[in-house]
Amino acid sequence: MIIDSKLLVDQKIKVYAFVGPSGTGKSYRAQMVASEKGINFIIDDGLLVKENEVIAGTSAKKASTKVETVRRAIFLRVEEQAEIRKALKKYKADKILLLGTSDDMVRKIAENLGLPKISETIYIKDVATEEEMQTAKRIRQTEGKHVIPVPTFEIKKDFSGYMLDPLQIFKSKGKNAKPYISEKSIIRPTFSYLGNFKISDTVFRQIVEHVAKKVPAIHQASKIRIDNYPNGMYVYMEVVVVYGYKIAQELHEFKIKCKKEIEMLTAMNVETIDIVAKGIYMDK
Repeated sequence: MIIDSKLLVDQKIKVYAFVGPSGTGKSYRAQMVASEKGINFIIDDGLLVKENEVIAGTSAKKASTKVETVRRAIFLRVEEQAEIRKALKKYKADKILLLGTSDDMVRKIAENLGLPKISETIYIKDVATEEEMQTAKRIRQTEGKHVIPVPTFEIKKDFSGYMLDPLQIFKSKGKNAKPYISEKSIIRPTFSYLGNFKISDTVFRQIVEHVAKKVPAIHQASKIRIDNYPNGMYVYMEVVVVYGYKIAQELHEFKIKCKKEIEMLTAMNVETIDIVAKGIYMDK
């Protein structure tokens, strides 16, 4: 597939790579490596992260199969490539760190996104000891813990997702060095010292209501219910649609917007969204 790379090459983005076998702690140390190189943008497992905030992409960790995980991680789909490229252009990225399990993988990510050639590669063995890498592998294999280099929130215990309770670690490399706070499960360099955060069901309902207000075809979200399942949340809603719109098409697009907004703002996995049109609003 031929990609028009001028969109990003013209921005003269300097590309770095952070490479290491799966489960050895790359995502755990991603913010540290990025901080040392003055990098504000990280691509890891399908996500584009800017200063601890997910700004584009879909996590490959939520894919149902290993094949799909790889496809998402290296951005094989044109629409996924376009989303990342658009975000990088919008935020005027000058440096970016690509995470991958091999030199070939990070090279494919750069090619698929139309990025310049990788200028510097950092390997996990350069920043972690063999013992630390083995410990990380054991945790991955026995406990299934994964790392995402964005802030963690303490989710209500009756609300599922793929977040895990973090182990916070404060580190500093010297008197004048910039300190950072990392976690065993998810790095939280900014928010850890502020204490715990909770996300209630009301927040998710308000997110859905906010998205609904932006859709001209929806007059009102009359009922919203959030349920918990092992693979993620289930959202049920009833809406009043505006007369004159193509209901099926509009509700399908609304469903996609809701899923993307919830996952972007909360990092929670949305398994299913069901929408029922319960009425029609006609302007007098």
